[in-house]
Amino acid sequence: MADRHQPLTSEHVKHVFKGLEEGKGADFLQYVSETVDWTVKGTHPLAGRYTNRQAFQDGPLKRIAAGLKDPIVMKLTGILISGDWAIVEMFANGAVAKAGWTFDNNYCWLCCFEQGIIVKVRAYLDSAMVARLIEESEG
Repeated sequence: MADRHQPLTSEHVKHVFKGLEEGKGADFLQYVSETVDWTVKGTHPLAGRYTNRQAFQDGPLKRIAAGLKDPIVMKLTGILISGDWAIVEMFANGAVAKAGWTFDNNYCWLCCFEQGIIVKVRAYLDSAMVARLIEESEG
């Protein structure tokens, strides 16, 4: 983990997100604070503010996973660092909905780090695609 006195680096951010690139969400979540303030932007069924890691896991993560055939694998396409913030751009790499269509969603997460751990996130994604997935999986 990064020392709080060391500046945030793209190497650390890549290390944190490696679990998502390998389809191992639990590996990623070890770098997310238990008291994370995570806001999913938009007007789709997952949009809202989640004020801790468990709420985020029980909400968006669980609901997305329920609509997919396999764990989602993310591909990092860009990282921009500004102070303690990382802007991380990703896409769902080969994710397939249980209904059979490709869930090629794009994401942009603004992540604030403290001592190498994510403490705040503002997440942007394809709202229409998420709404379709949730509607089909939750009926």
